[in-house]
Amino acid sequence: MALTPIDIHNKTFGSRWRGYDEDEVNEFLEQLMKDYENLLEENKELTRKLKETEDQVAHFNAIEETLQKSIMIAQEAAEDVRRNSTQESKLIIKEAEKNADRIVNEALSRSREISIEIEDLKKQSKVFRNRFRMLIEAQLDLVKMDDWDTLLDYEQNTKQLEAAADNE
Repeated sequence: MALTPIDIHNKTFGSRWRGYDEDEVNEFLEQLMKDYENLLEENKELTRKLKETEDQVAHFNAIEETLQKSIMIAQEAAEDVRRNSTQESKLIIKEAEKNADRIVNEALSRSREISIEIEDLKKQSKVFRNRFRMLIEAQLDLVKMDDWDTLLDYEQNTKQLEAAADNE
């Protein structure tokens, strides 16, 4: 068992005939008691500080462990986001390629339809032109006919008859 300052203070020594000076011994014991008491107080304070420091180290170790786990989780999340983004971009590209193919195919199909319509319109135009030419030629033939001259003569005969009828 360790000595306490009270143990030092209460220590008594037996006397002998030619022993130590009692006042000197008491003074030394008093000084020893104070120093020992100071050392015990300092030891208590250092023990308390050591405990606080150990608690802080344990706390910081826990924080460090939490931060490391958080970093790992963040890295995994970033990797997941990167992987998902890559997959999504591939899907978007595939969808865009499908749409582009569809648009090109629709455009080609529409182009073919328009080409067919153009050919039909050309044929219809030729038919219309031929019919129109035939109509105009028929009308010209009518205009060139001698019947017009007869008709003009008929008008003159009618005028002469009217004039003669008026004279009578």
